[in-house]
Amino acid sequence: MAKSTTAMFTWEGTNKKGQTVKGEMMSVSIDLVKAELRKQNIMPKKGRIKKKSNGLFSKREKAITTKDIAVFSRQLATMMKAGVPMVQAFDIVGQGHSNPSMTKLIMQIKMDIEAGGTLASALNQHPAYFDDLFVSLVDAGEQSGALETLLEKVATYKEKTEILKKKIKKAMTYPITVLIVAVVVSAILLIFVVPTFADMFQDFGAELPAFTLFVVGLSDVLIDNVWFFIAGIIAAIYTFKQAKIRSKAFRDSLDKLALRLPAFGALTTNSCVARFSRTLATMFAAGVPLVEAMVSVAGASGNSVYHKAILQVRDDIAAGTTLQVSLSQNKELFPNMLIQMVGIGEESGALDDMLDKVAEYYEAAVDDAVDNLTALMEPLIMSFLAVIIGGLVIAMYLPIFKMGEVV
Repeated sequence: MAKSTTAMFTWEGTNKKGQTVKGEMMSVSIDLVKAELRKQNIMPKKGRIKKKSNGLFSKREKAITTKDIAVFSRQLATMMKAGVPMVQAFDIVGQGHSNPSMTKLIMQIKMDIEAGGTLASALNQHPAYFDDLFVSLVDAGEQSGALETLLEKVATYKEKTEILKKKIKKAMTYPITVLIVAVVVSAILLIFVVPTFADMFQDFGAELPAFTLFVVGLSDVLIDNVWFFIAGIIAAIYTFKQAKIRSKAFRDSLDKLALRLPAFGALTTNSCVARFSRTLATMFAAGVPLVEAMVSVAGASGNSVYHKAILQVRDDIAAGTTLQVSLSQNKELFPNMLIQMVGIGEESGALDDMLDKVAEYYEAAVDDAVDNLTALMEPLIMSFLAVIIGGLVIAMYLPIFKMGEVV
């Protein structure tokens, strides 16, 4: 049976005072819009409830981002903690959201709950936005009667995870952006500026330096094959993306490389350890059994090497090994501080608290690593730009110094 989807409806009706009121509402049908309006003591006018059409120049819906889910988690947790009924909380959060796609998703979840489903089952209908970890925590909260507390933990987890992702993106984006700018500027110089100088050099009558000849030749090759180079770059990017999507072996190789790269390797390791600690702390605090929690923890690690290692830890725990002993068997991936803190947590019965402290430590380490990496990359990038751009400029001005030989 096909699942009903929501749409935006415009309506017009009369309130208790006889005043004409109008507005918009997300729903699956006109009949449900009428029913909802009657609940609000509004008598809808005949023929004045219509599905809102998406015109040619209407605003396009934005994609739902992980930040949207994090904000939704915090808003719902706040509403539930304040004692607002769940269905009403969904109305408030959904109608007040700036992203129409997110509003539509929230209304769909609300209708699933109104139909008699649990929040966990409603969220589970949308795996693209709510992963197993999210659903497991909500399910644990509903079963234990502590949904408000668990939603608070989910919201905190999502916010911390989003902050960590931003830090990683910041570290990766800066050098890539500068590299792209360097390539574009170099291409502009070679295609538009160098040929002008080359025409001028022909009038000099002097022999050009080898470096200048090399740059002029490079310019000629680029101009003659500019579309070939552009097609090659597009093909390379497309091939890389497709290989990453389709080939697990290729993704695994990239993840291994990310752990071994100078400077970036330590950043990746710290971020994976932070994710491991934060996710496991959240799951354990929610009362999810350790063996079951490890599946979600592995999925949240963000690296296939850690994913495989965490699943091995799960198998060890299922066989009767303690978490500390299992982690200590792979000290290349799990640092000694994590292992020792886990041991203390297991002995004291405060594993979730110890893991929270480890997560905070490594999240701070990621923050420091990003700052240090940025500080290190800036002079290197400036030097790189100076060599590339400055080299092209020098190559063009070298022949000018030989003008005296011709005059």
